[in-house]
Amino acid sequence: MSVFERYLTVWVFLCIVVGIALGQFVPAPFQMLGKMEVANVNLPVGLLIWVMIIPMLVKVDFSALHEVKAHIKGIGVTLFVNWLVKPFSMALLGWIFIRHLFAPYLPADQLDSYIAGLILLAAAPCTAMVFVWSRLTNGDPLFTLSQVALNDSIMIVAFAPLVGLLLGISAITVPWATLVTSVVLYIVIPLALAQLWRKTLLARGQDYFDAMLAKIGPWSVAALLATLVLLFAFQGRAIIEQPLVIALLAVPILIQVCFNSGLAYWLNRRVGETHNVACPSALIGASNFFELAVATAISLFGFESGAALATVVGVLIEVPVMLLVVKVVNASKGWYEEGVR
Repeated sequence: MSVFERYLTVWVFLCIVVGIALGQFVPAPFQMLGKMEVANVNLPVGLLIWVMIIPMLVKVDFSALHEVKAHIKGIGVTLFVNWLVKPFSMALLGWIFIRHLFAPYLPADQLDSYIAGLILLAAAPCTAMVFVWSRLTNGDPLFTLSQVALNDSIMIVAFAPLVGLLLGISAITVPWATLVTSVVLYIVIPLALAQLWRKTLLARGQDYFDAMLAKIGPWSVAALLATLVLLFAFQGRAIIEQPLVIALLAVPILIQVCFNSGLAYWLNRRVGETHNVACPSALIGASNFFELAVATAISLFGFESGAALATVVGVLIEVPVMLLVVKVVNASKGWYEEGVR
């Protein structure tokens, strides 16, 4: 892991502090940036999201899709957990914790927005960081690549309908035009540009491609942190007035990570997949494409929404929680392999 990736939680925490301070003491520039919108899409954030997402999508090799047949059971577990369990379990957890158990401690006018942010977070399977987690568990690189490529292909057509369905079930109004626009802006166009860039880089040789990936890798985290400064500049007052909000929003996210990673890991053991397939399958089931979730939340509900804040909480806890999952699957290798003999 790079220094940026290893200490992502630290950088996010610093962005919270810096963003809140700037929003309180010099609000005018941020108010001006917040008004730079076209069709409910904030232009500065849209640009930052592209800088975040495109370098990640350059890594995705869609030619690896043919590898899915080599570990069809593992792919089946990945798809089941990512698309049939994870989004719906998060909607349920949001209903239990946000709308009921924690409702007295949260702003009443933001409850639906918090749930929407949690749903957006769970509906976007991880694209980039899963390569890091897989590497830390000695996961099968071809399986990891194939499941990411397949998830990204599905996300193009399934993300908007799935989010719309779950928001509708949660009685949250769905601005469909903005949701579809978000999918085009933050999935379809970046994916097309990234694959074109990938092809251009590979034309100059694998060594050049690898060198460029190393060079552009920090762009994603830098753009993410800049977006978080903007976000917390707008969220500062709400956080100061409700300091427990972040901790309370973290609870359903933590439960979801533990549940989905454990379920995927156990199911792979049950169907007889190898440990180096079960690890990346469990890890992608636990982690999220939080860059897409943050961008979509801002587009749908705005900078100052509870949805945007909920997706950022996902960013805040992603690295430490996923490192814990990595530690667990590595430590349990002996137990896992005994069950598949």
